[in-house]
Amino acid sequence: MGSLETERTTTGWAARDPSGILSPYTYTLRNTGPDDVFIKVICCGICHTDIHQAKNDLGMSNYPMVPGHEVVGEVVEVGSHVTKFSVGDVVGVGCLVGCCRNCRPCNTDHEQYCNKKIWSYNDVYTDGKPTQGGFAGSMVVDQKFVVKIPDGMAPEQVAPLLCAGVTVYSPLNHFGLMGSGLRGGILGLGGVGHMGVKIAKAMGHHVTVISSSDKKKVEALEHLGADDYLVSSDAEGMQKAVDSLDYIIDTVPVFHPLEPYLSLLKLDGKLILTGVINTPLQFVSPMVMLGRKSITGSFIGSMKETEEMLDFCKEKDLTSMIEVVKMDYINTAMERLEKNDVRYRFVVDVAESKLDQ
Repeated sequence: MGSLETERTTTGWAARDPSGILSPYTYTLRNTGPDDVFIKVICCGICHTDIHQAKNDLGMSNYPMVPGHEVVGEVVEVGSHVTKFSVGDVVGVGCLVGCCRNCRPCNTDHEQYCNKKIWSYNDVYTDGKPTQGGFAGSMVVDQKFVVKIPDGMAPEQVAPLLCAGVTVYSPLNHFGLMGSGLRGGILGLGGVGHMGVKIAKAMGHHVTVISSSDKKKVEALEHLGADDYLVSSDAEGMQKAVDSLDYIIDTVPVFHPLEPYLSLLKLDGKLILTGVINTPLQFVSPMVMLGRKSITGSFIGSMKETEEMLDFCKEKDLTSMIEVVKMDYINTAMERLEKNDVRYRFVVDVAESKLDQ
């Protein structure tokens, strides 16, 4: 296994200030311990949250910051207590790299709701060092927060599943919405939304995509397999769809009114928020009261759910629709993502970018 005592350096692409512009940055990886896995990064998806964090949209960014939390890599070395992984395994790392392991969420396999969770980047690890993400050559991660990628799944296809995929799978699982025959809505057709369509369809749901324009209608219906397509500004179409949906997964990461979508829900329907929005949302209470409807939220998924989701996607042969780019294109890719100019997820080919050579 080699020595796990010496610190290593790696090179990533880091934001240095709220401009969000990324550039090469070499830093020291934390000391690896007996429960750690040393991973050489193969590829990493680009999530809208990476933009929020790089640009300090949430007011909590620390620089220099290497984003990236949809990481797929190869195990290069394992600690003496690591039992789940071996050198050569292809593995994934998502949004988290630590938790307290003592609270109720941690004790019930919902560690993503731990108040002391440690983010994959823009956080501080237990040793006091900043965490850095997957836009880098290598990472060192506790085995609890590493998942094995099922054999036969292409790394670049899997990367978006580690955030976008589980963000949809988790609420469907938690709220008992995995049975066939349900009618679901996917609000917003981006990285999370397109996986929402695919996963919900694979569960046997009738899926309606709801979008602000008809620009993605053909893609939604013909390429992703959605059953219906609603344009939110089409008053007649929205009226016809009133009281028709069991749930809506709201993936929109910018301010938007909730009332038009609440009206689409059946009795006891759920509007599930998954987009990070830093301004208050509004609605009038009768919209919820008069149908016993729920506005709720869901945040990524647990490690257990991530493993289940990967197995589900492997069984159903689900893949993400991606555009693969090199690391030196990262700033352009993030600009395009901000304009929704991607179908539907950018994935950075880190291995080909040869950051640690």
